[in-house]
Amino acid sequence: MSPAANQPLIVALIVAAGRGVRAGGGLPKQYRSIGGEAILARTVRLFLDHPDISAVAVVIHPNDAALYGAAVRDAPGLLPAVAGGATRQASVRLGLEALAPLAPDAVLIHDAVRPFASPALISRVIDALEAHDAVLAASPVTDTLKRADESGFVGDTVPRENLFAAETPQGFRFTTILDAHRRASEARIEATDDAALAEWAGLPVKLVTGARTNIKLTSPEDIEMADARLAAETLMLHGETRVGTGYDVHPFTEGDGVWLGGIKIPHHQTLAGHSDADVALHALTDALLGALADGDIGSHFPPSDPQWRGASSDRFLAYAVDRVRQRRGTVVHLDLAIVAEAPKIGPHRDAMRVRIAEIAGISVDRVGVKATTNEKLGFVGRGEGIAAIGTATIRLPFEAS
Repeated sequence: MSPAANQPLIVALIVAAGRGVRAGGGLPKQYRSIGGEAILARTVRLFLDHPDISAVAVVIHPNDAALYGAAVRDAPGLLPAVAGGATRQASVRLGLEALAPLAPDAVLIHDAVRPFASPALISRVIDALEAHDAVLAASPVTDTLKRADESGFVGDTVPRENLFAAETPQGFRFTTILDAHRRASEARIEATDDAALAEWAGLPVKLVTGARTNIKLTSPEDIEMADARLAAETLMLHGETRVGTGYDVHPFTEGDGVWLGGIKIPHHQTLAGHSDADVALHALTDALLGALADGDIGSHFPPSDPQWRGASSDRFLAYAVDRVRQRRGTVVHLDLAIVAEAPKIGPHRDAMRVRIAEIAGISVDRVGVKATTNEKLGFVGRGEGIAAIGTATIRLPFEAS
């Protein structure tokens, strides 16, 4: 934990004593999982891995010792957890008091639920501390700001020039911020963050460039988006691409239209099958299951099972897509070739693409639909049925294979 010769002792203090159970689905949100691990664990690792940080301390709620132990494993440089107080400001002060015996030169105070602070951002704060006692990472406000009146209407527009959104980490000379917290506690002064408390104490606070990706995870939607972001990054960096193909064919019988690609096309015949006989969706379903090496449509939806009689085939395709997502995968692209003498597919191509995209939960630009005849050859050429070939491209994490 000792810094190298002539290197200042810089400690990170992670504030994780809040409750935030509503956003955390019954858990304090800092213990919710994103990317397969607790938010707090990711945040702690950011500072443990930074070469200029000598040690990391975490302030936790007194009731969260078991959660903390499960989320954050002991690691070199990780100090014993500190029990926090009734407010964030009290928790920070208690954390600083626990660090005082180490006599650090500087401290970086950071919110546990900002797991996307970058090493470069941490370095900017540390570099600025060479010349300043208090440093605030912040980003310029880009949204138009409105002030509401007492009736809930817009009272006026607030000029956004020189306005910044405060972030963490916030860096301070250790003795300076500890003294400010002690004085504020005695005077019963409450500030919204440590930079505001430094302002109250008369300290000039230097602004350094923040990061728009350094978001604070405050709502369930924030946490879901963070998890999706990390899942996408994992797939890009540590995933594999798989391609599957599917083929299906159904004969014509008497009727008034055919189901193809999830839409009904008027025709003087229909396709015969146990379900709605949508050869297009059946082929795509088999393509996805093939990419997963997960059997075929018949093994998941046996024709002998009466519950699938007349079933809409969109259920089959949605099921296959869900199988991909259960394995933390992503459907990248679906391509469909329909072979038919009639009805004409061209006028319905775009409607099919839209419907397939809706069923699969992907954008329409990831769905291809083509059609061709069989040049009067074979059973398709004689107008006895329709065939379809589906191709699916998916991305899976390596651990899913």
